[in-house]
Amino acid sequence: METRQPGLKAALDALAEPTSRGDPESPLRWTCKGVRRLAAALRKRGFRVGRQKVSELLGELGYSLQGNRKTQEGGTHPDRDAQFRHIARRSKALLKAGDPVISVDTKKKELVGNYKGGGREWHRKKKPTEVKVHDFVDKDLGRAIPYGVFDLAANAGWVGVGCDHDTAEFAVATIRSWWRHMGRKRYPDAKRLLITADGGGSNSSRSRTWKAALQELADELGIVISVCHFPPGTSKWNKIEHRLFSQIGINWRGQPLTSHEVIVKLIGSTTNSSGLKVRARLDKRKYAAGKKVAAEQWKEIRIRLDKFHGEWNYTIQPRTEPAEL
Repeated sequence: METRQPGLKAALDALAEPTSRGDPESPLRWTCKGVRRLAAALRKRGFRVGRQKVSELLGELGYSLQGNRKTQEGGTHPDRDAQFRHIARRSKALLKAGDPVISVDTKKKELVGNYKGGGREWHRKKKPTEVKVHDFVDKDLGRAIPYGVFDLAANAGWVGVGCDHDTAEFAVATIRSWWRHMGRKRYPDAKRLLITADGGGSNSSRSRTWKAALQELADELGIVISVCHFPPGTSKWNKIEHRLFSQIGINWRGQPLTSHEVIVKLIGSTTNSSGLKVRARLDKRKYAAGKKVAAEQWKEIRIRLDKFHGEWNYTIQPRTEPAEL
């Protein structure tokens, strides 16, 4: 075909990839590049070609059908890598000392009810699980808010499944539950706790409510709590994302999350070949959104900002012990 119609491949290549090798004003630049449209565009240019031949030529040119891939993280902070190294050093030091290092975050909120679950699972042929056609929030069941704690040394996770709002108080309440049910037994002599988290959401680096709730936790446990936030746009590097949340997603793929109890059981049964253990608990408490920390309350928080990016790295000292700031 190419020998009988010189320039066909080059014309097709220019149409298929106009922004890099062809005309940026190509009429197909802003339309679906299906083989029928590509063939029609080529015929307008005088080539005799059908959609099947276009498909074959695209393969010869190195094209294939592909979806989008999430790789662009937005603007890169100049100290991004330095913060990664800072987190690695702090984590390594505490782990060597036998103190806990946890990674925390909120997993995507999930609709509760007989809705279609992402992914697929094995069923008898032509016997799929029947679910609702439309994904409207059930006013009685609402949504599930899974907030996770991943213990790096133990390769173990704790997930609090909330029913109300994803707030700083809910996040710290989940960390408290992890300590009571898992952490305290594993780290009976702990003097410090390091938390790694992304910079937004309920554990935002800018949230005074988050820091006030951590102060209450530090007072209650009598241990020093340090926090290291990941730089903007890098939350996927937080350990919990690929060590815990991804495994939960695999475990419940194709499953309708019909109730909060079902969600708790599916999370709690999550494991993998590396020995991951997960426990989950339903949290039915109410958490008021939009709470503020009064100026007087803020003055009582014993927080020390690190010299290196204090907005990302800080330590909260228990008020029950003499100040060591």
